[in-house]
Amino acid sequence: MTTPYPPRAISSILGRDRAIVAMVHVRALPGSPRATLSPREIARHAVEEARVLADAGFDAILLENMHDAPYLLREVGAETIAAFTRVACEVRAAVNLPLGVQILAGANRAALGVALAAECAFIRAEGFVFAGVADEGLLAEADAGPLLRYRRALGATAQGIAIFCDIKKKHTANAITADTTLAEHAHAAEFFGSDGVVVTGAATGMATPISDLSAARNACGLPVIAGSGATASSVRELLAVANAVIVGSDIKVDGVWWNPLDRARIDAFVHAAR
Repeated sequence: MTTPYPPRAISSILGRDRAIVAMVHVRALPGSPRATLSPREIARHAVEEARVLADAGFDAILLENMHDAPYLLREVGAETIAAFTRVACEVRAAVNLPLGVQILAGANRAALGVALAAECAFIRAEGFVFAGVADEGLLAEADAGPLLRYRRALGATAQGIAIFCDIKKKHTANAITADTTLAEHAHAAEFFGSDGVVVTGAATGMATPISDLSAARNACGLPVIAGSGATASSVRELLAVANAVIVGSDIKVDGVWWNPLDRARIDAFVHAAR
């Protein structure tokens, strides 16, 4: 069965048919347990990283509040949204690349609001279709219906902000949906109006199985994105199947996501991808 919503090409969102997307792990935002910096300092750090990644040759940048652990489920405070918006706007002014927003955990409407304010190209959404038990708690209701209506109400549909959704997402027990395949999740995401599906390994930094990428690609006409575990040694193999790859850990010192950027590792990744 074909979808009534024709899929957008990844090049129309990220500027390239085989794109590499770098994560900027935004420092802990005000109100989160590990917060120590002011919004000005957080934004300055994000801008510095974004400029390095843009100069290295990445096609897009994804901003994520990874340092805010432990995460709130679906709803975040006004202080998080306000500080993240400042970060996104300053990065937007500093680099001429498509930007994305992800606000953990599953705070998709907040991410959409930030993306609208900062003129970003896409958001990464958790819990878009089906249910799961994440380490933050139960993602009991799929977010596709409310989120797409919210995008329309904000005018973000007309602005062209894309939604890339995780399927069978990492850090989640998928026992609730054990009788459904990853391919069925990809098909459901397409039918429910996603602009792309993100396929990952079991946790941050863990390799995305090529077989899972192939299953998603065969099940839907959406762009398929490898969302975890990409390295300089695996990126070419991933891009042979996926339309885009998101990298965060491999471009940091020792390949650990919370460490500083490592220019040698960044250059090795970009060179391998090209």
